Amino acid sequence: MSPKRISEIIEVIRSDEIDMEVKLNLMNLRLSVASVTEIFRVLNLERLSAMRFFGWISHSRSGLSRNYDICSLIIDNCGRLGDYETMRCLLKDFNSRRVCLTSKAFGFVPVFTLSKASIMDFVRKLIEVLDDVGGACRRSGLFGLIEMFSVSGSFEMAKFVMEVTERKTSYYNILIKEMCRKCNFKEARDLLDEMRLFGCRPNAKTYNYLLSSLCKNNRDDEACNVLEEMQEAGCPPDALTFEIFIYYTYRLGKLDFAIKFLDQMVSRGLEPRLTTHAAFIKGYFHSRRYEEAYEYVIDSGVTYKWPSNMIYSLLASLHQRNGNLISAQKILIEMIEKGLKPNFSVYKRVLEDLDKSGREDLAGDLRSRFSSLSFQSSSETG
Repeated sequence: MSPKRISEIIEVIRSDEIDMEVKLNLMNLRLSVASVTEIFRVLNLERLSAMRFFGWISHSRSGLSRNYDICSLIIDNCGRLGDYETMRCLLKDFNSRRVCLTSKAFGFVPVFTLSKASIMDFVRKLIEVLDDVGGACRRSGLFGLIEMFSVSGSFEMAKFVMEVTERKTSYYNILIKEMCRKCNFKEARDLLDEMRLFGCRPNAKTYNYLLSSLCKNNRDDEACNVLEEMQEAGCPPDALTFEIFIYYTYRLGKLDFAIKFLDQMVSRGLEPRLTTHAAFIKGYFHSRRYEEAYEYVIDSGVTYKWPSNMIYSLLASLHQRNGNLISAQKILIEMIEKGLKPNFSVYKRVLEDLDKSGREDLAGDLRSRFSSLSFQSSSETG
């Protein structure tokens, strides 16, 4: 939706006339989550009530009125207007419909404009509202509130929310994630000690946030220390833990080390994620070890659970982007011969490039085989 159209909608809402809903209906709007979010952004910044607009959405676009972010934005709107009674009513309604809140619900919280004592009082009152309504809105609301403070860098206030309510590993994970994003690694590691002190055991997700950020910032010695600490604490690495190190070593061009991590992963009975397979295929490909990339695809299709067509299609796509159209075509045909349906966008790109390069014979062969596979699939489902 164009900015001009969004402005027209906002003007209708701003006018707050008795026939506002009728005017909105006559506009024949095709609203999306993005356009409604932008409308709320403006209304909230200008502190204009969005209740009638939200009510109109609820009746005419019920799917949008169940979107977590949109529901959170109407809570933010109530907060900016100081209308806590309406906020309570909305939250109780959301609970009945199992709607959860996101951090977008708390844009009205004055993080930087009040004194520490005043913001603490403000947060206490807000938590009282969440405690009053309970249910999914309380659980997700506390999570969103801690996330909002953490993203803004107000970690002290995020901890204060836990002090007033409860301390959980999932809450601490939000702080650690954001500390790592800001490269506050010492503070993040200190938080691990605080977690244990309060009986919140760090889990794989906790350590993975640290490991991922340390590797991205080339602090491999610290990452290895954290991995050792993780294992000594009795927290076994999961598939993502190994993927982090696989990605890091692949990025450094050390594919042999990446393979060792893969072997360790498999020996623990962990199934590699699709993104792990993608890292290896891209690693081999960008090192111009095309045959090894192909062999990895073949072996993975036999050994692992991930659908082989995804891995095959990735390799075909890499060849197509590199201008190796004949190799891309051969891989797609091999897929089809095995009864695997290629990713349609990859198939279309290869087909179009073959036509453009004057290889109508190869394009025709691929088109014919793909059509027969599609017909066969339709016959089986029909």
